[in-house]
Amino acid sequence: MKALVLAGGSGTRLRPFSYSMPKQLIPIANTPVLVHVLENIRDLGVTDIGVIVGHRGPEIDAALGDGSRFGVKLTYISQDAPRGLAHTVAVARDFLGDDDFVMYLGDNVLPEGVAATAEEFTARRPAAQIVVHKVTDPRQFGVAELGPDGEVLRLVEKPREPRSDMAMVGVYFFTSAIHRAVDSIEPSARGELEITDAIQWLLASGADVRATQYGGYWKDAGNVEDVLDCNRYLLDRLAPSVEGDVDDLSELLGAVVVEAGARVTRSRIEGPVIIGAGSVVEDSHIGPHTSIGRGCLVSDSAVENSIALDEASVSGVKGLRSSLIGRSASVGTSEQGVDRYRLVVGDHTRVEVTA
Repeated sequence: MKALVLAGGSGTRLRPFSYSMPKQLIPIANTPVLVHVLENIRDLGVTDIGVIVGHRGPEIDAALGDGSRFGVKLTYISQDAPRGLAHTVAVARDFLGDDDFVMYLGDNVLPEGVAATAEEFTARRPAAQIVVHKVTDPRQFGVAELGPDGEVLRLVEKPREPRSDMAMVGVYFFTSAIHRAVDSIEPSARGELEITDAIQWLLASGADVRATQYGGYWKDAGNVEDVLDCNRYLLDRLAPSVEGDVDDLSELLGAVVVEAGARVTRSRIEGPVIIGAGSVVEDSHIGPHTSIGRGCLVSDSAVENSIALDEASVSGVKGLRSSLIGRSASVGTSEQGVDRYRLVVGDHTRVEVTA
């Protein structure tokens, strides 16, 4: 089996960060979303992975390389513009050949993995096997109507009156039958080749299409709120580890990771928290569910439920909460007594807050 990872989206909902970096490289618990995806695929025993990239392909290549450090082999496949999920299958036709494959959206976070679906697909080999998740408002998703044995009866994109609460998660397993389906469909009203239409074509042709329900945590890390929510969830699974320097005047509580080369002085850290390699935290209080990237400086500040990307600095801010601070960004204060800020600060930006 091979894998096809889709990493060509523009990430408009994650601006301003997606102006300066691909959204799939946004770090969750100090690890890019795309790396979490690759690790999930590797855990299925699949190591030959094609990565669909757009104009940000060189940045993704620079971050992931050939994939060897993650235990996989990566082949980068260029898509000239976002033309639909089914179009990525057509673009990757030479790479995929006639092999079975798993298609995985590169901004989906599924920490519990999809091993159960992979096992069912391998055992039964339907033409397609989709992953579904029960949601409260199916109108926002592609919805699968299922039979009693998990067979898919119909797929409907964002139905006004849903007949099912099973939303399609961005993971699909296919045999080579999908190629004929992709070749047979026409672009949708928005001008894209939709994978939903290709799977529906398989159904109409009498092919076996099945679904497996995923009951774990699932997020499309497509906006700041979802990125912070994913960060909280993954940090809650954190195992404590201290490889950096922590002085005697500092206190670590709960699951705290201090990476090699990081330094904590005169500070209180309440886990779950990650302090990235080479970062300095001094005279500060880092509250739960915070990820501090590599090479950061946090001084005389209080931060919680936040993410600071690599080489960011926060100084003199006493109540930074639920914030996302970009790479090499700087946040400081011009007055004392600042309390409770929620900030979204793009890369290489300086922000000065006042009381």
